[in-house]
Amino acid sequence: MNQSNQLKSLFLLACACLTGTVQAQERKAPAYPLITHNTYFSIWSNTDQLNNSTTTHWTGAEHSLLGLINVDGKIYRFLGKEQTNYKTILSASDEAAYNVSYTENKPAGDWTSLKYSATDWKSGQAPIGDDEKSVKTLWKSDDIWVRRTFSLSSIAGINELLLKLNHDDNVEVFLNGTQVLKKKGWTSSFQYFPINKNALKAGQNVIAIHLANTAGGRFLDFGLADKLKDNAAQILLAEQKNVEVKATQTIYNFTAGKVNLQLTFTSPLLLNDLRLLSRPVSYIAYKVNANDGKTHAVKVFLGASSDIAVYQPSQEVSAQKYATAKLSVLKTGTIEQPVLQKGGDDMRIDWGYFYVAAPKTAGTVQFITKGSEAADAFRKGAVSSTVVKGRSLSLNTIVPFGTVGKNAIERFVELGFDERFSVQYFNTNLRPWWNNSGKATIEGELTDALNEYQSVTQKCIAFDKEVYADALRSGGKEYAHLCVLAYRQSIAAHALVKSPEGETLWLSKENNSGGFINTVDVTYPSAPLYLLYNPELMQGMLNGIFHFSETGKYPHPWAAHDLGTYPKANGQTYGEPMPIEESGNMIILCAAIAKVEGNAGYAKKHWQTLTTWVDYLAKEGLDPKTQLCTDDFAGHLARNANLSVKAIVAIACYAQMAETLGETETAKKYRAIAEGMVPEWIKMADAGDHYALTFDNKDTWSQKYNLVWDKVLSLHLFPQKVYDTETKYYLTKGNKFGIPLDSRKTYTKNDWIAWTATFAPQKDQFEALIKPLYIHALETPSRVPLNDFYDSKTGIRENFKARSVVGGFYMKILADKLKAQ
Repeated sequence: MNQSNQLKSLFLLACACLTGTVQAQERKAPAYPLITHNTYFSIWSNTDQLNNSTTTHWTGAEHSLLGLINVDGKIYRFLGKEQTNYKTILSASDEAAYNVSYTENKPAGDWTSLKYSATDWKSGQAPIGDDEKSVKTLWKSDDIWVRRTFSLSSIAGINELLLKLNHDDNVEVFLNGTQVLKKKGWTSSFQYFPINKNALKAGQNVIAIHLANTAGGRFLDFGLADKLKDNAAQILLAEQKNVEVKATQTIYNFTAGKVNLQLTFTSPLLLNDLRLLSRPVSYIAYKVNANDGKTHAVKVFLGASSDIAVYQPSQEVSAQKYATAKLSVLKTGTIEQPVLQKGGDDMRIDWGYFYVAAPKTAGTVQFITKGSEAADAFRKGAVSSTVVKGRSLSLNTIVPFGTVGKNAIERFVELGFDERFSVQYFNTNLRPWWNNSGKATIEGELTDALNEYQSVTQKCIAFDKEVYADALRSGGKEYAHLCVLAYRQSIAAHALVKSPEGETLWLSKENNSGGFINTVDVTYPSAPLYLLYNPELMQGMLNGIFHFSETGKYPHPWAAHDLGTYPKANGQTYGEPMPIEESGNMIILCAAIAKVEGNAGYAKKHWQTLTTWVDYLAKEGLDPKTQLCTDDFAGHLARNANLSVKAIVAIACYAQMAETLGETETAKKYRAIAEGMVPEWIKMADAGDHYALTFDNKDTWSQKYNLVWDKVLSLHLFPQKVYDTETKYYLTKGNKFGIPLDSRKTYTKNDWIAWTATFAPQKDQFEALIKPLYIHALETPSRVPLNDFYDSKTGIRENFKARSVVGGFYMKILADKLKAQ
């Protein structure tokens, strides 16, 4: 197939995908950013209709925001869902302690029946699992069989029987001998599963469970609940007309009977303003006007769950209401306050305090209820604050609009989070940037946000236009849409702090792929966004890694992989090094900073370290031995051609920086080394119509995304034939949602595709490679914050979500900016 036909086929495929279901056409994102500040303060909607689902943290845990509007006495829901009311039938351990019988040897006989004799089984207290800190009974084998007997005096009046279950991983559940659930995979919190209530009876009962561990952790906790009838039928649904996602804002438009409601979520993440970027305050703005030419009485309700301030909903919180000179404030946080004590991947914060603040205006009311009572309290007008301690409370705010006519009236509330301390950096607890002095207060930040509301929102609107225009100019509408989706997500996977030495630290969390802090091969793909809009933040992603080496804490002649497990940056916790990967990344990114800033001053500060790393690459980089690269999910690989490209490019980057610093002889030396490697690389990788994945197997292929820096930094290393050959070959490998990462499997990484597309010689080739990524955002079955690692045929995520690496989508804009300099 010639190149023209290849392009035509890819475009036809893209068009066919875009003319799919109505639902796919209406979708703007796989998940919609609402509140986005850092990896802990991060709230999303995972459905196209904002009132079709409960809002969640990026991990999937419920972080409920509930929005209702009262129009002339009729109430409409526009945001989130009312909390379901449950009545406990059989307590799980979050409510009361209980014992079970268990065995780790496969039992004989009908072990699921009530009559079974389990006298030879062990007894233990729930929960069961392998983490000594969170369980009462240790289980470390592959299988466990558990029985729990209980008695009920009556089962009359049960509305809907639910199994309340938190398990890791594959589970089979039996109630009185009847299988009521069989499920593969695992959960990270309690979930409720409808089961047949006919299996339950008055008198004695038994729940029997078989749990099989296939990977990772082990955990089991369970109970039974009754899903109570609710008042949701008395609350109408507002009709969502459209949604628009911008770099810093997500804007919804609704009709609620005879009024229109525009709902705007603004997280002012302006990369060129670190004071504003670090302020942990988002706005929810409501703009209301009549749509029938008449006037109507309107008030809006916001219920925000205290679960936003906990790791698990079972944790007890305190809540309070108070006022400042200009604001009415609700505050909540855990009673325990275990500051910086928990770390890992699937984590929510359980220290610090969450705030809902509203400007003091006539009629504004704030009160606290149980989460299950919030909507009903608004419906009935019962607004007394009677709850100050408990679990899953609701911080409720009623915003009055008075009489609304055809002219729009705007009001807003603020959501904030004071972490107290953000991260631990080499055993020193660091405050968030906005309170580095320890003298600032969250009330001060909330008040500043109030006073600056108009100016901040105008800045956001202007910046959103700038980002979109930059992306549109470089790559077209589909590409611009991807960049907009990536913006807040990438930023909100970081913490901004200042080191004890006064250096900027912009520390990523490797979301949903290990939970590491300041991972170099996460920094590397995310870099284009920060190089474009604030290279100081790019330096802030490298400073900690240099500190690790230059203090002797990391004594190797290559760069570290990470600084620890978030939120503790005390030293690498990943299992093994990635010597060529990380050393190449650090050198390339220093060169990129030099190019963007027009000087190599930053590199000069770390020149000795960079020299150590480049000498390692000169020795080991051309034909890499068996080791991991950034695509570590694919396993170890020897003679990796793309990793070799990284080493060659990095050596040339070092030479370019040496030239900028006036080190002419050094520049000549390393430039010669890099240039000498290129023909050897071509010879070893040449597979005729493409270049191989590994030098020793010409029947393989891979995306050579590391080549992009040769173009972006104008290194002029590899001949144009390499780019022409590779791009033409990639165009023969396209699937519905993109070209695979390499020949081994059909999975792909969309950040790397964006880089590969950037070095495509022709505009139509770039568009053909990018368009499937746009289709993926609109059609992926995986409704999570933009996923970067998925099957290129099905669009289903392999892993990963909400990661900062999507900042790599901005590579084409960066390339065009540097080309124009």
